[in-house]
Parts: sequence; structure tokens; C-alpha cells
Amino acid sequence: MLFDTHAHMDDRAFNEDRDALLARLPEQGIGLLMNPGCSLASSRDAVALAARYDYIYAAVGSHPDAADEVTPAVLDEYRLLCKQNSKVRAIGEIGLDYHYEDVPRQRQQEAFRAQMGLAAELTLPVIVHEREAHEDGMRIVEEFPAVTGVFHCYSGSAEMAKWLVSRGWYIGFTGVLTFKNARKAVETAAAIPLDRIVLETDCPYMSPEPFRGRRNDPGRLYRMAEALAQIRDLPVEKIHEITMENGKRLYRIP
Repeated sequence: MLFDTHAHMDDRAFNEDRDALLARLPEQGIGLLMNPGCSLASSRDAVALAARYDYIYAAVGSHPDAADEVTPAVLDEYRLLCKQNSKVRAIGEIGLDYHYEDVPRQRQQEAFRAQMGLAAELTLPVIVHEREAHEDGMRIVEEFPAVTGVFHCYSGSAEMAKWLVSRGWYIGFTGVLTFKNARKAVETAAAIPLDRIVLETDCPYMSPEPFRGRRNDPGRLYRMAEALAQIRDLPVEKIHEITMENGKRLYRIP
């Protein structure tokens, strides 16, 4: 069985067939699924979804594109959601995204720090989205040495990944592992310890080959496992076993 450690099943892309898709995932080899929030609204939806399915867990937080909404009142609601729902296992997804800069960098950094502080207070792991913001991202991570978690959809260098792993972080790989031009992702997946790797779809985005360009879903996570098995020269069944245990350890799931 596989653990999809990052799937946006609350996304509107699944509005027409969400329940049917989720009902068949166990038959497709998906044993566990983490659904992170990207805003206050989607965090509420993630928590509600986790309450309906035994194998789904939730995280709450505001993505850098929603950094403007991070206020003390929003943080209070995230705090309450975490304390009242045992299936909320992380703060996320949070971080920095300088690709489009829909929100000014300074505001993104403020929201990232505030939510890292909440994770420290609640002793929860975080799910970090970091795109084209490596220097600022690492600086903020260093400010919170007690907080670890996962850098999801990892896009940095192998050296940066080693630095994160040495500090207790996990690295999440998506369908990018299957792309022909995925040199950096493949190099990183080959260079870091297997016990710090988790697999994710980031659906409905990042569909793996040969499904690239179509809506992604957790049933395609097997392609990431196959790619990692090839990179590490291991049986795919071993990759299933290792990454499942890694995901459970990351999110403290018995």
C-alpha cells in the first residue's frame, strides 16, 4: 500500500466525482492520504473530508498565495481546528512562492513565520511549499529549529535537501520524478537517505508520465513509486513499504 502524503481532494477539480474516486482508492493501493489546506476555507474542507474517511488525514494552513488572509483571528481558528480534531496532523501547506508573487514577498514571509510559530506552539510538523525562494525559505527554517516537517514537491538542489534532512526534515517527490527532464529531482532522490523520502501526487496537479497534462489523482501514485524504485535500484514493493512508514512517521500516525 502507498501513502499519498499530499493530495488536494477538496479541490473543485474533483467536485463531480470526488466520492466515487475516494471510494475506490483503497482498491488502487492507497492506504493513507494527507489532504492539506491552502486557505482557511480549504482547511475547513480538508478537516471535514478527513472526518468522513478513515484513511484520510488533514493539515490546516494558508499557502503563500493566501498569505494575505493570515491574521491573529485566522491563526486562532487553525489552533482550534488542530486541538478539536485528532486527524489534523500538520500545519500546511505554508511557505514562500516567488514565481508569480501574487502576494508581496514581505507579506508571504510574515505569514510563513506566523504559521511556523503556530506549529512550534502545537508541536506539529509543517508542510512547506517553497518555489524560487530558497534563500529566504532556508533562513526562516533556521529561525525555528524545533519545527520540522516536509518540503513538498521539492524543487531545490540535492545539497539543500541534504541540509534539510540533516535537521530532521523529509523531502516530498511528485510526478516530476517521471519526467524526462527531471534531472534535479532524480539527483536529489538518489542522494538523500531513503528513510527521509515521501511520495505525493499534489493532485489535481503534477500528473506523472504517461498522464502528463491531465487531471492527477491519488490512483497514479504508483508511477512515482516505480520511478523511485528505478532510481534506487530496489523492488517497487520495498519502496511501497519504506515510503508508507516514512509518511506515518512524518505525520505521527500509528
